[in-house]
Amino acid sequence: MTDPYRTAHWSLPLLAAAQAQKELTHNEALVLIDLALAGRVHGVASTPPGDPQPGDAWLIGAPSTGEWAGLDGHVAGWTAGGWRYLAPRSGWSVWDASIAARRYWTENGWTTAAVIAAPSGGGTIDAEARTAIAALIATLTTAGLSRT
Repeated sequence: MTDPYRTAHWSLPLLAAAQAQKELTHNEALVLIDLALAGRVHGVASTPPGDPQPGDAWLIGAPSTGEWAGLDGHVAGWTAGGWRYLAPRSGWSVWDASIAARRYWTENGWTTAAVIAAPSGGGTIDAEARTAIAALIATLTTAGLSRT
């Protein structure tokens, strides 16, 4: 069942007619939008860090504990008002600074791009082909679609 007071994709709070203190709902939506659009996390953690700064975010690993218990896979962001959480949606990606690579959400959880190895060996070595392949690998790595 959908909540008529939440958006369909990110479950952001919507204003209601005759609602008191609309600025609270509006500000909460802005904080969650900021977390979703930032697209950068410090890494994966199962327990909240001790001294987060506003804007810091993590992917919640399993098994989650403490204040994050039961939120495995969510993105947790620290704000001036405390922790905020976003449930991942299919197709969402974030930059994980701890591994310098993109992580992607699928039905199986967060995954990273594959490591593409440079060609080696072979009976006939084609220097031009290897140069082209190396350039492709570098481009994919730069775009966050491969890792080194």
